[in-house]
Amino acid sequence: MRERPTIKASMIIRQFLASTVNAPADRRAQAAAALARAYLYGTLDEEAAWEAKTALLTLLDDPAPVVRRALAEACADSARTPRPLVVALSCDSFEVAEPILARSPVLTEADLVEAAALGEELARHVIARRHHLTPAVSGALAEIADLDTLVALAGNPTARMTGGRVLRMIERFGHEASLREALLARHDLPPEARHAIALALTRALSRFALDRGWIGEARCERMNREIAERATLDVCADSGAAATARLVRYLRATRQLNAGLILRAILSGQIEFACNAFADLSGLDHASVSRAMRDPRSYAALHRKSGLPDALLPAVQAVLAAWWETGRRMPAGTARGPALSRRMIAQTLAVCEASDSPEIRTVIALLTRFDTEAARDEAREAARAILAEATAREAAERQRLADDAAWREALAAQRDTAPDLETTAPTAADARRTDPVGAILDVLPGQILDWFRAERGKPAAPAVPETVLADLDVALMAEFRASRGRPGKSADADVAIAA
Repeated sequence: MRERPTIKASMIIRQFLASTVNAPADRRAQAAAALARAYLYGTLDEEAAWEAKTALLTLLDDPAPVVRRALAEACADSARTPRPLVVALSCDSFEVAEPILARSPVLTEADLVEAAALGEELARHVIARRHHLTPAVSGALAEIADLDTLVALAGNPTARMTGGRVLRMIERFGHEASLREALLARHDLPPEARHAIALALTRALSRFALDRGWIGEARCERMNREIAERATLDVCADSGAAATARLVRYLRATRQLNAGLILRAILSGQIEFACNAFADLSGLDHASVSRAMRDPRSYAALHRKSGLPDALLPAVQAVLAAWWETGRRMPAGTARGPALSRRMIAQTLAVCEASDSPEIRTVIALLTRFDTEAARDEAREAARAILAEATAREAAERQRLADDAAWREALAAQRDTAPDLETTAPTAADARRTDPVGAILDVLPGQILDWFRAERGKPAAPAVPETVLADLDVALMAEFRASRGRPGKSADADVAIAA
């Protein structure tokens, strides 16, 4: 491979500077781009490279933005661009800085954070769409950027964000559907962020209902609490053990982990969540908590060590006993649904109602609400199944009608294109197709016809269609002709036509 000749450019660069002083802005922009490409991708010697670099830096003072923009476009993708040139272009107006902020690999994390803090919103939007953003840059944008920029950041699959910064984004703009949808589309969204998105949606809907006067404030607060608990368990159902433990720690840190949520988790079959909750509250390991949950006497110590109310102890013991008894009766891998929850609730209510403690009334009221909720869920599932079955039947009927219409249309088209037997002389093949009786007789062996005639007491006759047609009743022939779309004829006429 031949080496490219080294360019001795000292005099050329001096001539460039002299020739571009009084040139129009567009000519200066072309010259600036050409000089930048020569410096970045050419083979200048050391002295020429130094002079080219100096010339590029002097172009930063050009009063025409189009010249500086051309310089930024030429230098945006190269890692060899001098850092002073890149930093200066990134601090220029947005029209000039855009390609540098969007693509330059020379900019460091600190440069991008400073550009996000000091630049305009358009600059933040461009930074949010850069490839491979670091958590520090994403965090800076999460604190100060507007909604559109945060939506772009959430939609950037290469941007790395910590769970805390995602929660900050939800705290600022969680009521906006565009941000929630962009965050939920990410594959790396932590479970606490999914939980926070569910709560933000719940608050937005409840605020709407409250403003319209559809629901009271106290009932709205209880509805929000119940929906938040259901959302918590829904997030855990789709997550692994590590994600569940992480969510439990987040709930405890935000004071959302309570006895009612743990009781709901056990009644819903979310034993993994309950184990992690007891382990986090008591400080015991997961194995010790699992053993204690299977022994009512050991659970009493675990209950007190977790700091849960004493009034809830009989209810939780009854729930754990019902869960353990149900788990032994159910085969491994059986899905748990609303019916299973209702059985456990019924057993727990029976135990609680037998107690004389006045504090148990609150627990009974909570269990009653759980039972009502489970019954409604069961009814919804049944309604969905019935609707799905009805929809399937309706679709099958529509398909049957469409197939029948298509068959009738094809049959009508075939009749329209068939030749007229009254005006067109039929060939032998056509006669066999249009005369089913003759076609059948043609294929019958002579021996069968002889046997048939002998059985009828008649002498054997040649197996020809006209003798058979002569014996047929006139009315039968007229009906046959009418079914074929031809007017009825007498028997003599039939014999004549057959002859």
